[in-house]
Amino acid sequence: MFGMGLNIGIDLGTATVLVYIKGKGIVLTEPSVVAIDKKAKKVLSVGEDARRMIGRTPGNIVAIRPVREGVISDYEITEKMLKYFISKSCGSRTFIRPRVMVAIPAKVSGVESRAVVEAAEQAGARKVYLIEQPVAAAIGAGMDISQPSGNMVVDIGGGTSDIAVISLGGSVVSASLKVAGDNFDEAIIQYIKKKYNLMIGERTAEDIKKNIGCAYPQETIQSMEIRGRSLVTGLPQNITINSEDTLTALEDPVNQIVEAVHGVLERTPPELAADVSTKGIIMTGGGSLLTGLDKLLEDNLMIPVFIAENPISCVALGTGKALDSIDSMNKKNTGTDVIVSGEEA
Repeated sequence: MFGMGLNIGIDLGTATVLVYIKGKGIVLTEPSVVAIDKKAKKVLSVGEDARRMIGRTPGNIVAIRPVREGVISDYEITEKMLKYFISKSCGSRTFIRPRVMVAIPAKVSGVESRAVVEAAEQAGARKVYLIEQPVAAAIGAGMDISQPSGNMVVDIGGGTSDIAVISLGGSVVSASLKVAGDNFDEAIIQYIKKKYNLMIGERTAEDIKKNIGCAYPQETIQSMEIRGRSLVTGLPQNITINSEDTLTALEDPVNQIVEAVHGVLERTPPELAADVSTKGIIMTGGGSLLTGLDKLLEDNLMIPVFIAENPISCVALGTGKALDSIDSMNKKNTGTDVIVSGEEA
């Protein structure tokens, strides 16, 4: 069923799952959504097919996200989802089960880590490694984290924002905030509901965020027509909103992220803080693409902020690179934050 001697890196995100295979790069990017028939108790579809069903299913079918705020909320469904993604990534090649490295949020509990390991093992992994998302993001962004020098990463995903100062292969100071892309969507939904008496769905909110969402005042105001259900008439209604609306809507969640980054810097040893001040902060994850968020952080922290070259892929690339070099890391004992489980074949 699975490829011989394969090394697979997985970014098990709240919104998206990315799979990296050595020699091939990112082979799969799909929403972490599963559609289930409650009556028959079976999985109908996984990934993009299931995402299309969100908010559009009959009573017996539910489209769910089994990973919430970076943590497995439904173990059984996560296992089936991982099995599907690993099978799809490996294709029809057979023999030995793969070694898998999964990126998890910083500061997850032992129980939560174990749930990820067990789900990956049940999905077909021969050996499972866990790595903190900000460490994986730093590796994926091309940062040399093996040196005794401070590197700061802010990884904003769908369910969590992970912030870390990394040196000698491990997190020195870190924080995991349950405010990220999904919270941006929810903030937009609530704002539109309050200001325009219009109810919109998750997918519409995500479209607004991607097209005209901003965290910092823009020179050019952009507008967008959206459709929802009027809370006054109960009928479908079209309205036009602009980027100023999103700036107001997103003020609270983006400020929470800024405060969390500030908090990590306050706890960072002076020498490492000086390194960060010189090198700047690297932003990764889909949330880093929110227009003006880098400028907002720069203004508040007085430190240069850069968005990684492929911010969405950084964590998955990092898991793959870390897994490729896991043997040499163990031999050198570089201290990289990796948790291991399973058996070598």
